[in-house]
Amino acid sequence: QVQLVESGGGLVQPGGSLRLSCAASGRIARIDTLGWYRQAPGNQRELVATITTGGNTNIADSVKGRFTISRDTTKNTVYLQMNSLKPEETAVYYCNAIRVVFGVSVDYWGQGTQVTVSS
Repeated sequence: QVQLVESGGGLVQPGGSLRLSCAASGRIARIDTLGWYRQAPGNQRELVATITTGGNTNIADSVKGRFTISRDTTKNTVYLQMNSLKPEETAVYYCNAIRVVFGVSVDYWGQGTQVTVSS
């Protein structure tokens, strides 16, 4: 199993910044991709950004130029730097890990961290 613990959420004013962190523990070997998703009330969970062990990133168009994903392999941690936040980005942000074993991908999720963008 893989455990993911998120931190860094909170209340921020529109236009402000937050940095989310997600620390992975447990069976961290063979984790290929780490990423962030978010879910607002009444909406489906949506991809925000992912990063592979090779450093390849996939960023949602809606956050390109404002959000940056990075990964510290020595700390088994993935970060999401969020700038110029908008009220509509209020959501629970979830950390995701994809572990690949013998060609089979397994998803793991954190418990989520609330981000509220409001004046």
